[in-house]
Amino acid sequence: MVGKALELGNVSVVRDGRHILTSVDLEVSEGESIAIIGPNGSGKTTLVKLLRGDILPFYDKDSPALFRIFGTDRWNLDDIRRHIGVVSADLQNRFRPGTTVREVICSGFFNSTDIYRNHKVTDGMMKSTEGAAVMMGIDDILDRDIECISLGEMRRTLIARAMAIGPRLLVLDEPMAGLDIVMRSKFRRMFDILIENGASIVLVTHDLSDIPSAVDRIVCMKDGRVYAQGSPDEVLTDATVSELYGESIKVKKDNGVYQMNLVGGVR
Repeated sequence: MVGKALELGNVSVVRDGRHILTSVDLEVSEGESIAIIGPNGSGKTTLVKLLRGDILPFYDKDSPALFRIFGTDRWNLDDIRRHIGVVSADLQNRFRPGTTVREVICSGFFNSTDIYRNHKVTDGMMKSTEGAAVMMGIDDILDRDIECISLGEMRRTLIARAMAIGPRLLVLDEPMAGLDIVMRSKFRRMFDILIENGASIVLVTHDLSDIPSAVDRIVCMKDGRVYAQGSPDEVLTDATVSELYGESIKVKKDNGVYQMNLVGGVR
């Protein structure tokens, strides 16, 4: 029987009296991969922060919420970060100049942005670090400073950092932001390979062309709520995407890649 990686029921996040997420219901099975899409301000990034333990759900004794990770609702941050690897574009700005690719990857074992004196790097950690680098095709730049690598190499480094700990779930928050069209295509194929090899991925994006063809399900978010969900062909239609983004949009699929185009300009 396949277990649940994530179970969210009636989950809300409130900041300064305003709901950022409102009564979100979402389940992700172990081994399942989904893409979460939606316009800016829809709550996607807040959901990622919730999953990595940066923020807590709103507690309402009259309307209890379920927030369960891998079958348990009693966890701490270390538990979350052992099971869930998170890659976000903002993470790359937290590393100081002079940090090497090897150090960035290895820092994932300590949930830090460097290797400090109190960190004991074991042979097993180093082996996993090098293995993740090989997987991401960056083993030849392990000792290079991060200010001397490309944006695409840095994103691969961050993914290797997440993968080195052997996560049961990989959360990717806008992993292709800022990449050119060629690099985006390479990353999409790379995610397809990871999924086909059994990785469970939650990919967050606002761009349909970022979605790997191997994802099982699309979850649409709008105004802090789950607006729609289903298989890619069920959800990625002109009608649903137009309602989601509040504009008249035409969706097309070409060689497994979805594209969306405005119809008649922006209102």
